Amino acid sequence: MENYIKGSYLRSIYEGSNGYIIGILKLKETDIDEFIDYIGKTITFTGYFDSLNSNDNYIFYGGAITHPRYGLQFSVTSYETIKPTDKLGVITFLSSELFPGIGNSIATKIVDTLGENVLDLILKDPNVLRKVPKLSEKKRITIITNLEEYNASHNIILYLTKLGFSMKEALSIYNLYRENTIDKIGLNIYDVLNYIEISFIKIDKIAIEMGYSTDDANRIKACIIYVMKNMTFNSGDIYLTKLDILKGVMDYMHTSYIYDLDKSLDELKNTHKIVIEEDRYYLKDMYDDEEYIVKKLYKLSNNEESKYKDIDNDISKYETEFNLCYDVNQKNAIKTALLKNIVIITGGPGTGKTTTIKAIVDLYAKINKIKDVSSHVALLAPTGRAAKKISEACLLPASTIHRFLKWNKEDESFAVNDFNKDTHDMIIVDEVSMIDEALAASLLKGIKDDAKLILVGDYNQLPSVGPGQILKDLIDSSCITTIYLDKIYRQNEDSYIVTLASEIKDNIISENINKPTSDYIFLECENYMINNTIKKIVDTMVQKDMDLSKVQIMAPMYKGESGIDNLNCMLQNLLNPSNNEKIEIHDGNTIYREGDKVLQLLNMPDDNIYNGDIGYIIRIDTNKKEIYVSFDGNIVKYTSKDFNKITLGYIVSIHKAQGSEFDTVILPMSPNYSRMLYKKLIYTAVTRAKRKLIIVGDINAFKMGILNIKEDIRKTSLKLNLMKMYKIFLSNPQ
Repeated sequence: MENYIKGSYLRSIYEGSNGYIIGILKLKETDIDEFIDYIGKTITFTGYFDSLNSNDNYIFYGGAITHPRYGLQFSVTSYETIKPTDKLGVITFLSSELFPGIGNSIATKIVDTLGENVLDLILKDPNVLRKVPKLSEKKRITIITNLEEYNASHNIILYLTKLGFSMKEALSIYNLYRENTIDKIGLNIYDVLNYIEISFIKIDKIAIEMGYSTDDANRIKACIIYVMKNMTFNSGDIYLTKLDILKGVMDYMHTSYIYDLDKSLDELKNTHKIVIEEDRYYLKDMYDDEEYIVKKLYKLSNNEESKYKDIDNDISKYETEFNLCYDVNQKNAIKTALLKNIVIITGGPGTGKTTTIKAIVDLYAKINKIKDVSSHVALLAPTGRAAKKISEACLLPASTIHRFLKWNKEDESFAVNDFNKDTHDMIIVDEVSMIDEALAASLLKGIKDDAKLILVGDYNQLPSVGPGQILKDLIDSSCITTIYLDKIYRQNEDSYIVTLASEIKDNIISENINKPTSDYIFLECENYMINNTIKKIVDTMVQKDMDLSKVQIMAPMYKGESGIDNLNCMLQNLLNPSNNEKIEIHDGNTIYREGDKVLQLLNMPDDNIYNGDIGYIIRIDTNKKEIYVSFDGNIVKYTSKDFNKITLGYIVSIHKAQGSEFDTVILPMSPNYSRMLYKKLIYTAVTRAKRKLIIVGDINAFKMGILNIKEDIRKTSLKLNLMKMYKIFLSNPQ
């Protein structure tokens, strides 16, 4: 049972457009110890509300929270209006702002005539107001209309919360349908999904409990959309086949037959929820994103190119000034980026991508006589760590794409968009392989139509977590000028990491793969010894007082003996064991302890924290159930509802490590990983190491992964549509 507070609402401090209110309540009653001393005084509350009327009495359900800046507050999850019952309370209510034109004298006359239970009498029979002397018809209608609406809204919201909706969801649904809410929910509850971000599974559960048929046509259509969203996110595909959709819907509904699937698909197409082209089935927003990317890239490509009198001489002078010597491809990349409006620069580790980017920025500023470079050139990357890396290389501020586009978490939109474009003249984006199609479309919408766009990335790395394979499709289309950097620079004589990455890229297994060098070692051991070997390596690092913040262990799988979950527990006990001085808190099967290394799982742009960032727990408050994490000095607070946004980070997945670099990488290599081992995954893991790579386990599993080029090919049509737009025809569209 949730705690409660009762009291009189005084005023709001803040009101959001979505019903969110921070307000002041004069407390009259509570069952919360922390608030007992505040009875008769005012407290601050927060929550989502249909409407609150000054001086009205309410009962709020929820719990006490402590805001880091504003202190003790009450967080409201649901609420009820307490109708006034005493004479003074009823008079105050009827003369409130809810009933414009009904002042204190008229309200007093109404109560004197009809009694203190006047509100119930009016709701039961509005004609009772005719007994009040000299009450005009206009004022009578005002009282009846506003009281009925006031009563109905709270009853509807109460009805929705009893169905299982949260207060925020109930309020959103009520604001959508108003007085028609109950009828709409009864007729087609799944219609809510078209307007409000609510889980299909939650809606479906409520619908079945309400008595909806399992083969209801609206349920099938909603299920198709849910399945398409789920499958495209899990697979990375942009479109699906009809067979994909059929299988997904049957699996969800636990049936071997779906009634009228074709009819449902046609209706979804006709209502612009999906797009069907030949045998390709797209969610409408994914189709639109892909279409926008193609058109915007074509527009950028066709802008008039820049003209510089003596660009080759400018590059030569730059080389002399900074004692550099660029190879032919690097010079071509610099020159092309300065002249053309869009270019891709791709290459593996150690091929000078960041050095080339710095030259592009410096020469662009020098040639155009730009003093404030950051106001003309935007350096971007998909993650905080990747942005930091390019910032340090170019000695200029860099930003994540979400921050650049001014992400608004409340409505999940970008403030910088097609209608409010950014003003930078040159946009340089690093780690493009990590960008999914939705983010790519949003970025292109946010940059002006005559901007220069330079895309940088490694073709051989893993694709984005979200749907699409932007870098691969752009390069494979041959429509965008692409410069390949292939000469390796970042390598000492007795080193192997960069060479190994190049060999993996070319499917080569050389005799050096098990020979130790200054930066590489493969420690072969039996599968059952992998965990213990890693433990010994880490223990040795601790004894040598190494900076473990620069060491990262990564693996391809979460489950199993040498999986991420098991190894994280082992490493936590080794590196940050429990003791009386360290506070810890449980979240399901996970224990978080002060001093723990943690990994961020979701973007939190407001806190300048992004998926893949790594931090350390500096404080835990068990009473308030709060965890404070430091990300390179940026302190972020997590309440219990936010714990799912972090996980232990002693060992992370290779996907999560993408876009980051570490001085030392330790990579377990178990035969049990076999179904997950393929070339791009191993290549991505190897290229995360800057100074030392330690591989532990089965060398045959490692070799098998290098030779396994059968990665999952994502179903996208960006390449094909680009080629159509650029009028390059394929003899084989596949």
